[in-house]
Amino acid sequence: MANFDDIYKEETIDIKKYIFKILANWYWFVIAVFLSTSAAYIINRYSDRVYQVSSTLLIRDTESKSYYSDEMIQGLDLFKQGSNLNNQMAILKSLELHRKVMDELDFDITYYGVGRIRDPELYQPEKIKVNIDTSHYQYYGVPIYIQILSSELYELEIEGNFGVKKQMRFGEQFENDYFSFNITIRNPESFYQSNADRYFFYINNPGFLASYYRNKLNISLLDEEGTILTLSTTGYVPYKEALYLNKLAEVFIRSELEEKNQIAVNTIRFINEQIDAVVDSLSVAEGKLEVFRAENRIIDISQEGRSLYDQFEKLDDEKALLTVESKYYEYLMTYLKERPENENVIVPTSVGVRDQLLMNLIMQLNSLNSERIVLKMQSVKSNPKQDVLEKKIEETRKMIEENVQNLVKTNQITIEDLDHRISLLNTDIAKLPYNERRLINIQRRFDLNDQIYTYLLEKRAEAGINRASNIPNARVLDKARAEQAALIAPKSRLNYMISLIIGLMIPFLIIILRDYFNNRILSKKDIEAKTDAPILGVIGHNNKESDLVVVNNPKSAISESFRTIKTNLQYLLIKEDSKIITVTSTMSGEGKTFCSLNLASIISMSDKKTLLIGMDLRKPKLHRHFELDNSVGMSTYLIGKATFDEVIFETDIENLSIVVSGPVPPNPAKLLETEALGVFIEEARKRFDFIVVDTPPIALVSDALLFSKYSDINIFVIRQNYSHKEVLDLINDLNRKPNIPEFNILINDVKMPGYYGNKYGYNYGYGYGYGYGYGYGYGYGDGYYEEDKPELSLIEKWMNRFNKIKNIRK
Repeated sequence: MANFDDIYKEETIDIKKYIFKILANWYWFVIAVFLSTSAAYIINRYSDRVYQVSSTLLIRDTESKSYYSDEMIQGLDLFKQGSNLNNQMAILKSLELHRKVMDELDFDITYYGVGRIRDPELYQPEKIKVNIDTSHYQYYGVPIYIQILSSELYELEIEGNFGVKKQMRFGEQFENDYFSFNITIRNPESFYQSNADRYFFYINNPGFLASYYRNKLNISLLDEEGTILTLSTTGYVPYKEALYLNKLAEVFIRSELEEKNQIAVNTIRFINEQIDAVVDSLSVAEGKLEVFRAENRIIDISQEGRSLYDQFEKLDDEKALLTVESKYYEYLMTYLKERPENENVIVPTSVGVRDQLLMNLIMQLNSLNSERIVLKMQSVKSNPKQDVLEKKIEETRKMIEENVQNLVKTNQITIEDLDHRISLLNTDIAKLPYNERRLINIQRRFDLNDQIYTYLLEKRAEAGINRASNIPNARVLDKARAEQAALIAPKSRLNYMISLIIGLMIPFLIIILRDYFNNRILSKKDIEAKTDAPILGVIGHNNKESDLVVVNNPKSAISESFRTIKTNLQYLLIKEDSKIITVTSTMSGEGKTFCSLNLASIISMSDKKTLLIGMDLRKPKLHRHFELDNSVGMSTYLIGKATFDEVIFETDIENLSIVVSGPVPPNPAKLLETEALGVFIEEARKRFDFIVVDTPPIALVSDALLFSKYSDINIFVIRQNYSHKEVLDLINDLNRKPNIPEFNILINDVKMPGYYGNKYGYNYGYGYGYGYGYGYGYGYGDGYYEEDKPELSLIEKWMNRFNKIKNIRK
């Protein structure tokens, strides 16, 4: 038999203990794993599928150059966001861009199919189509149910406060204060092919829809050193998510190109305004020139007049350019006063202004305006960065305004100088003949307007070429495709793995936590940690029907345990007159009566006259084991109503006599203090070799302490996983009291897998821990005594019953 020391090794006690417990409770692990994997199966089977769809977008890291690369065209190329990936990502995530995307997508209605367990989202179901009246107010976010009754009828139901439930025809308009729509059959050919006949849909708020898709859009760099962006989103319908990503890329590229062309468009508009003003003057001058030549028949100018005319023409050309510059300055001053936020300034080189400082300031202002647009797209509310940007824009405007004022003054001085030189030439022209003077003046006005007109046409052509040669700074590398969508939820393998871990961990944690918070005595280590009281022996769990194990099963492991304890008692009862053994415990249920009964029986079987006394006068039960009458016993003797011989009963067990407790007296403690008890003990010592006394629980009443003065050895029964650790403090207090024999500990009901026999193969060849005597012998090995059949688990009992029923049927 394996003893307490063998089972609970000092170094490996915790590991072995938990291994034994796990093996003993294996069926709970099976049940937990079964339940957890069943839960994982249900989650995998009935959860809505979530898919991830992605596309890639190339952002050029340098500005795309136009075919023409002169200064004017380079000045128009001011869209700088393409080189800034952060700005591009912010624009892609902007709410304004998503509003444009939602306006171009058919996402106003979200459809769902009604199923038995879940309601999957659908995109444009084949049977029905909801047509919204956009001119009517629509209440958003309310589920509207449709039950198809036939190819012509359906039942419409709107729950809640709306209280709508009516039959309608397909195509019939439904309208009230909150809704206006009609429902038609989308694809008549597939109407009879689909079994689905119940749907519900939501009318979506465009603003909420834009925010929803914006928040779930994920943008990342494909390579940290590159400029390729990966756009991804998740949803229940892969085709719908692919449409969204492709439309987002399309609108983004188109918006970027439109803004890039905006300066060229503004330049062409400005030049057209100037051309319109010059065309009228040119037509008038051309008409006057033709009329004058026709009337005066003058074909050409004299040599002297030609010289003066050439000088006039040169001065007029210079003045014409200055006049165009003056109009551009007027445009700049008007722009600075009106402060348009979403319009970039026409660059100076587009109209022939070559001032480098002004050119740099205009480009800086356009760049700041573009940055402000990006910031506004990122957030609706103002932020400190935007406030700083506004201050920079205001400072740049003031610098441009000061620079323009200086340029206007310089331009005016130059024009005045030209006017003065022209007036000097007019003096020389006055000396020419009258008709020739008139011809020169008319020709000058015509040539001046013609040169301005030609110059503006050239600039407009250059701006048009620049606009036509612009290309976007982004392009789609890979479109989003529904067939390439990746399933991201539920993750079947991960769920099964997690369920398996949970199924294994929960019982294990329960075992550990129950053991951690368990205040009951489980092992020898628990006892030795709190007391120095000697351990007399260990009794295993009794799974027999009878409590008289040593009599009915003399070769059982429990019987061997009591023989070991009897042998150990010989080394404690050294004196010849040491005969009285008292057995007590802390509370009822710890097995003191069971131990007293079997200990007395095993002593009597060694040819020793043994007396078993039931001293538990408050709760007698010893008589039940021998089927004796309890009307006469110790209580009747102590009150003088029975003699010594009258309370002594012989049992079927040879050499074993018994004194039952007798009727329950009203004052058990006082009876134990009478002299009659002492007389009884003295007489018993004379007639019997050993006396085993079954006393009441010592923690409940004081009867055991009252009797302890007659005892030669005290045995304190502790039940594994039943007795509390505070019991050990009580034993220490009792052992410190004088005139009371030391209490020895007997551990009862030890349950440990593999404790008896080789159920798990752990204890092959275990010997007696104590042997016969302290430390003698190495044990007898298997087969010496009858091994107790291990207690069957609940599942094993069910399997045995199933096999019995199966055999009966056969």
